[in-house]
Amino acid sequence: PDRSKYGHLFKGVDAVVHLGYKRRTADNPLDHFAEEKQNVEMAYNVLRSAYDAGVPRVVIASSNHASDWYEHALIHRRQMEVLDPYTLPLSDNFYGWAKATYEHMGFLFACGGMGFGSSSGGEDHTGGSQSDQRRMGVVMVRIGAPRDIVLESYKGDAANYKRDLGAYISPRDITQLFAKAAEAPNIENEHGVPWLVVYGISNNTRAFWSLTSARKMLGYEPEDDSEVKYAADIRGFLVGDGAVGGLGRVGLS
Repeated sequence: PDRSKYGHLFKGVDAVVHLGYKRRTADNPLDHFAEEKQNVEMAYNVLRSAYDAGVPRVVIASSNHASDWYEHALIHRRQMEVLDPYTLPLSDNFYGWAKATYEHMGFLFACGGMGFGSSSGGEDHTGGSQSDQRRMGVVMVRIGAPRDIVLESYKGDAANYKRDLGAYISPRDITQLFAKAAEAPNIENEHGVPWLVVYGISNNTRAFWSLTSARKMLGYEPEDDSEVKYAADIRGFLVGDGAVGGLGRVGLS
């Protein structure tokens, strides 16, 4: 698209929050590439427009699915306890691939150098990513499960119920997280690159994604815990007499 048609919307703002997403329609997961590619292009257009307009901070809705292979293959089989946001993002689906691509693309804009190549074929292998070009702050929020947990909808599926208890984020916590992602004064890593990946969950007892980067860099202080909010349902379904949930915070015993 012609970015000049909406470039004025990015001028003179302190931060841009990108939540846009085009839903996929194809039934075959192998056909999701083309649709998710459009979302990658949308994220690029937002990042590029913000960069060109001099916006100091962009916050993008990534997803827990950027690294969902670890969850699918390891966490619920109790082969991994907690996933850090800086573990290599691996997904087993095109939705997660697209979100991981957002994150890596955001890193390019945070570096400012935009690599070592040029239209003339010249290459700089020794300083291309450490140039004097402007570095734009980029925060990627890997949103968990921002919805109410309705016990009846799980139809006895204790493993997925436990999963969503760990992934839950309340309305006030997600509001706080995005506000702090936009307003935190310094998000530079130890190498001086203003690029940050955080998980978006509440202070859940059953959490399996790390909140360390959100707490340390943004000052995120979640106020809710799904274990408390849904305590009555949990007692009846997971730990009460005749409960089917089994032992452990994730999976089934």
